[in-house]
Amino acid sequence: MTTHLTDYAGPRTARISWQLPLSVLLSAIVALFFIVAAIAPGVLATHDPFSTNLYRALQAPSWANWLGTDDIGRDLYSRIIWGTRQSLLIGIGAMAIALLGAVVLGFSAALGRRWLAEPVNRLLEILLAFPTLLLALLFVALLGPSASSLLISVGIGTAPGYARLVRAQALQVKQSGYVEAARALGHPWPRLFTQHIAPNVFRPLFSLVALGIGQSVVWASGLSFLGLGVVPPSPEWGALLEAGKINVTVAWWLEVLPGIAIVLVALSFTQIGRYIQQRAEGETR
Repeated sequence: MTTHLTDYAGPRTARISWQLPLSVLLSAIVALFFIVAAIAPGVLATHDPFSTNLYRALQAPSWANWLGTDDIGRDLYSRIIWGTRQSLLIGIGAMAIALLGAVVLGFSAALGRRWLAEPVNRLLEILLAFPTLLLALLFVALLGPSASSLLISVGIGTAPGYARLVRAQALQVKQSGYVEAARALGHPWPRLFTQHIAPNVFRPLFSLVALGIGQSVVWASGLSFLGLGVVPPSPEWGALLEAGKINVTVAWWLEVLPGIAIVLVALSFTQIGRYIQQRAEGETR
């Protein structure tokens, strides 16, 4: 009896693909473009964003003015490019304030003693009862319209939602087996917090940074559009929308094109944040 040997290719090895999905790659390119615009707007801009020319007022997009001009002849493309810095800084700063407040409130609610945790939990419940925009409106009305007040207001308005996530994650980690084992071994509380609790709470939050930046840009632009944020002649995107609404019937580009810039930034950072979140959870597309 003969034995027929078949080709044996050896054990299969797992292949790890580092190729980005097309949607994430495009999002990264868009985000990189706007980051460059924020860092070095003079490299991408074609005109002085504050230079006026009444003879070219309300000109449609053309080779001379790629995205058209506004009601006093300023180049819209250059104003959008120069406004990127302010819009992104507001988004990043608001996200930083939101995360700081979320960490303080979330850890206090989850890990604090009863006399501290109970009041913080009640405070979070009250803040979460208000919509984010309404809470931001309240603070910007108190602080007055400006870039700094807009940054603070959006940060405070979005902090309760992130604080709830930090609280839930901290409670889950606190009750995990490895924390209970470390506590049984006699590890002091500072060591438990720095080596076991904090790293496992912060790790899932990293993906929220990209998500939160895009969201903060949208909130800030919305407040500026309502006249409660950055005021003209600033080229911040929400201020561009607010200034262009008067001429929207004769110059559609003054509203549509800054709005597209806001949507592109929000979508690109959201897509990147979701991809980071999926990678952190071990999922593949």
